[in-house]
Amino acid sequence: MAAIDASIVLIALPAIFRGIGVNPLLPEESNYLLWTIMGYLLVTSVLLVTIGRISDMFGRVRLYNLGFLIFAIGSTLLYLTQGQGNFAALQIIIFRMVQAVGGAFLFANSSAIITDAFPEEQRGLALGINQMAFLAGQFIGLVLGGVLAAINWRYVFLVSVPFSVGGTIWAYISLHEVARKREKSKLDILGNLLFAGGLTILLIGFIYGILPYGNSPMGWSNPKVIASIAFGLLLLIVFVFLERKRIAPMFKMELFHIPVFWAGNVASFLSSLARSGLLFMLIIWMQGIWLPLHGYNFADTPLWAGIFILPMTAGLLITGPISGYLSDRYGTRYFTVGGMLIALLGFIGLLFLPINFSYGTFALTIFVLGTGMGIFFSPNTASIMNSVPPEYRGVASGMRSTFLNVSNSIGIVLIFALITIGLSSSLPGTLDKQLMAEGIPASTALSVSHLPPTNAIFAAFLGYNPLGSLIPAPVLGNLSAAARNNLLSNEFFPNLLAGPFQSATTLVFSISIALCILAAIASFIIRRE
Repeated sequence: MAAIDASIVLIALPAIFRGIGVNPLLPEESNYLLWTIMGYLLVTSVLLVTIGRISDMFGRVRLYNLGFLIFAIGSTLLYLTQGQGNFAALQIIIFRMVQAVGGAFLFANSSAIITDAFPEEQRGLALGINQMAFLAGQFIGLVLGGVLAAINWRYVFLVSVPFSVGGTIWAYISLHEVARKREKSKLDILGNLLFAGGLTILLIGFIYGILPYGNSPMGWSNPKVIASIAFGLLLLIVFVFLERKRIAPMFKMELFHIPVFWAGNVASFLSSLARSGLLFMLIIWMQGIWLPLHGYNFADTPLWAGIFILPMTAGLLITGPISGYLSDRYGTRYFTVGGMLIALLGFIGLLFLPINFSYGTFALTIFVLGTGMGIFFSPNTASIMNSVPPEYRGVASGMRSTFLNVSNSIGIVLIFALITIGLSSSLPGTLDKQLMAEGIPASTALSVSHLPPTNAIFAAFLGYNPLGSLIPAPVLGNLSAAARNNLLSNEFFPNLLAGPFQSATTLVFSISIALCILAAIASFIIRRE
């Protein structure tokens, strides 16, 4: 459920914003869209290592159960969101952050609890099932969000309530602490503050860097963004030097002296970076271009995008536990390296796929991708967790999850940035020319063509056709019926996006291929100890 809630909102965003009366394409309201997506990831990323450290001290099961309770509270508050407009949007952002706190307790401890409970020769299978649940949840959330949003946007949040409440009760009854607590250890307060502050400020800088600034399509030249990134990096650098000298550090730097630990985390970070960007790219591709071109109404594209991406989920579900089971017997290296090489083949397939693809080819390609990722994740997790001393499994699990969540955040920012670069170079001129060809006055066409590329991405991501709101009603009324129908059709805006988006996919998937190669190299270092 924690993984589902990280992705369910991606598909349900149009219904949520319509339900609360917010237009996320307006410049003054686009921040609400961005923070609804990124707030959950930011809070989770910042808290994971701290929670892992506290869990080592006071008990992983106790903190895991507390996470269930907090998650249930956040889910209930989201369902009960009050009011309309920006007030409601702000509540959703804050309550998702509450939910993220609970999610952080779950993510930080689940792998450590399983590692404690199973002998080494069974951990691959056990962690494979756990990773399968997490990865499948990310993709199931896409379908579930589309189904529930079509009924009522509040159901997107309500679905978590019975599972989180039931899970809280079940966890308190069923889970028992088997690891030795380290209550005499001290909490590194200064280290926690430096890490949380530096990572938060850095990620906020990244988030605002993809928003327009002045006449620039992105905000990387914004002094506040530059200062935020620089100050965030400075705090993290100070944190690293400080932790090396602390008696009871929050971030156990000595763990990086273990080759399997650092190599496994590097491979996990790189593969997650490739995967997180892929998910957003596929959503934009399906909702903004492919589905409208194939006759689907914009209002229906969120649901169908989730359905059409299901082959990737199937690949993950089938191979995750099998890979974990086999890696228990034959070692992790073959499966981590092999999984990345199979994922590499999937990215190569996407690289050469035309924008208006045949679905059968697309489904096979993303199934191969899901298969590769499924083969990789559980042996990778098992190798990391098996490599650390039992008393540090909580902080090790938190560190591993932190790398995953930070890579997800960076992947989202990277995708938006690369697509914005692709759109900003050719979309304005193409849009201006096509609008005038349909009879739009030159002054109006020029004004509409200055649509910020970020807004075009948001429109594609949400499954919107923005031209209906960008072109003034009197101008639309003066057009011929044929021209007006063409402008507002399912095909006009997606066709405009197709060319620039193709350039972006080439760059993104090329980067993903490179990331898979590097992850395979890092995985080759991992061996069964």
